[in-house]
Amino acid sequence: MGRLNPIVGWLLGVAALAAGWIAYGWPGVALALTVIVFWLLLQFNQAVRVMRNASSAPLGHVDSAVMLNAKLRRGMPMVQVVALTRSLGRRVAQNADTYVWSDSGGCDVVVTFENGRCQSWLLNRPTEIRDAVID
Repeated sequence: MGRLNPIVGWLLGVAALAAGWIAYGWPGVALALTVIVFWLLLQFNQAVRVMRNASSAPLGHVDSAVMLNAKLRRGMPMVQVVALTRSLGRRVAQNADTYVWSDSGGCDVVVTFENGRCQSWLLNRPTEIRDAVID
């Protein structure tokens, strides 16, 4: 499911309030507010569920770093990356917005976030794995 642009979301909320007012007056505004609050609660519940699932996994561990590398996209929100990895990333000391996820084979993916969105990532493989893939 695609993500909704926050500006579009706010515009839809204002449009719902206006439509509620025009169609039904104050009861329509109350209904629109109820729908908006319900939508926000659904978003909050999704974020809590992602964090709860990630908290039960080892820090910075993924099943396959190569698969994570293939699924990452520029602009992905951090919550979506955490949901994809099912684990919280291990913070790299040099930069507060850089996290690493490793697999049991020694490969790791270093992901850099800016304003909570994925900006870049790098797959690091041990040399013996790189040599085996080339042959």
